[in-house]
Amino acid sequence: MAGKFTRSQRSTLRFDHYNDVILLGPPTMRGAIVFGGSSHPKLVDGVCDRLGMKPGSATLGKFKNGETSVTIHTSIRNKDVFIIQSGSEKINDSVMELLIMISACKGGSAKSVTAVMPYFPYSRQSKKKQHRGAITARMVANLLHIAGVNHVITVDLHASQMQGFFKCPVDNLVAEPLLARWVRMNVPNWREAVVVSKNPGGTKRVTSLADAMKLSFGIVTTDRRRAGGGRPWNESAMFDQLRLDGPSESREMVEAALDADAELTPISKISFDPKSDVGKPKARAARTPSNPLSRRANGVAGEHPLSKSMRASSIVEPEVPLEPVRTEASNQSEDADGEQSLDESGAEEEEEYTDERARNVIHGRLVQGHIVDDTHPSPSMSATSHTTSWRNRPPSEGENEDIPPHMMNSFMSTTSSRRDNQDSEHAHALGGTYDAAASSEDEEEDLQNPEIETMVTLVGNVKDRPVFIVDDMMDKSASWIAAAETVVKRGGATKVYCMATHGLFGGDCLEEMNNCECIEKIIITNAFPIPEHKRDQAGDKLIILNVDNLLAESIRRNHHGESMSQLFMHYD
Repeated sequence: MAGKFTRSQRSTLRFDHYNDVILLGPPTMRGAIVFGGSSHPKLVDGVCDRLGMKPGSATLGKFKNGETSVTIHTSIRNKDVFIIQSGSEKINDSVMELLIMISACKGGSAKSVTAVMPYFPYSRQSKKKQHRGAITARMVANLLHIAGVNHVITVDLHASQMQGFFKCPVDNLVAEPLLARWVRMNVPNWREAVVVSKNPGGTKRVTSLADAMKLSFGIVTTDRRRAGGGRPWNESAMFDQLRLDGPSESREMVEAALDADAELTPISKISFDPKSDVGKPKARAARTPSNPLSRRANGVAGEHPLSKSMRASSIVEPEVPLEPVRTEASNQSEDADGEQSLDESGAEEEEEYTDERARNVIHGRLVQGHIVDDTHPSPSMSATSHTTSWRNRPPSEGENEDIPPHMMNSFMSTTSSRRDNQDSEHAHALGGTYDAAASSEDEEEDLQNPEIETMVTLVGNVKDRPVFIVDDMMDKSASWIAAAETVVKRGGATKVYCMATHGLFGGDCLEEMNNCECIEKIIITNAFPIPEHKRDQAGDKLIILNVDNLLAESIRRNHHGESMSQLFMHYD
């Protein structure tokens, strides 16, 4: 009977009973199960709702002595287990709970265990900041490996290089497409906006968003150096000893250096004519050979060829005058003069190159994290006073002044590297310099210190444009408020949108950012749980974007063995 029907008729008859069926949600995740920790229950429910499944049954509790207790009630034998555990205010309990759940699932004969960690704990401690510091992020990665994790899914690691800490595959998802989509839908003139980094460490994240949206970007930097008692390198005891003990170079090098010191011509008076030197022999002034040690004994000024370069007072600044600040009127007049000169001479030479980007560098003063005018009195201690104090000092009386006895005790004196703040984390035991990449915690401390004045620099043109200040997390408000006031009060920006992935919001961060008039909106994701009382502090400024779909799709693709590349792309 079936052979009397054509192929199309047979297919129609086979699926006729499906005409009145409405499929709701995605297909079932057969062979997979999702467990949730106690850190972010709402995120777990949202992910499971989008996957069309219920979370696995487990009991999470604590004993009276504070130990964490985990009991798995659902069968997990030969299944792909996904454990969703983000950060929380009790971060240590969350980490320990996750480790115990991973161990319990491995002991229950799970096929694979994947840790879904939207916020990776201790991610800011991914490098050694002191001689005796710990790389805690690597330690957490090792703990996950020992517990038996097979895969890690996270969102916006503080440093992408942290993926090398793990001995298993890591999917470092990004919230950039979510932020970009919100901008396109809610900011009317977003095409004229500028993406700004509030510190040099976040430039890679800022440039990535700017390139994806085809926008300009800028950088806000602050001078975080503290006032210390250290002397410049060219006035240390080691170089003074070199000046007194005579040179270690050969006689030819000494004579060449002395010939160069014999005649010093200002830079402004040097004129180069290549034709005048052709065919002329190079004359050498006759000098009487002498021993540098004898010159030092006789007390002749300038005994050592490096004596001038070793002394701070002998540094000769170039006599080239600085270019005045350009204005629109001066630019128009210069263009008119240039066109007139070209018409008169008839030459077709190119105009002299001038870097117009220099006009987009703006400086400002920060006292207690807020922009102040130039007339504002300076605090008692300036963060930048020690960097230029030696330039404003009067020159020394002579080249052969006596060296203090305490600096002559050894060839390399420890006094030259002594600093007043030896208790800080940058006080190196070997007398080194400050860490070039200071942490954001140090910047927050300096901005909130009423006795320190900080210099802020804005690089980029933000005048009459909206600004997006982007970073990976919001923990303290000082640096965000300082950057917002800088781009508005100094740069002339219209609105400021503070955007981040993880909203830690320590202390009164949200309340302080809500009170800042320069900040228009605060946009974050729900990768990190935000309590209700903190949401009330921000009022209407706080906007929370859901990462439930992102995490649910990553879990589905991981379970079915599909590619993750689509999750990193931008869609309008």
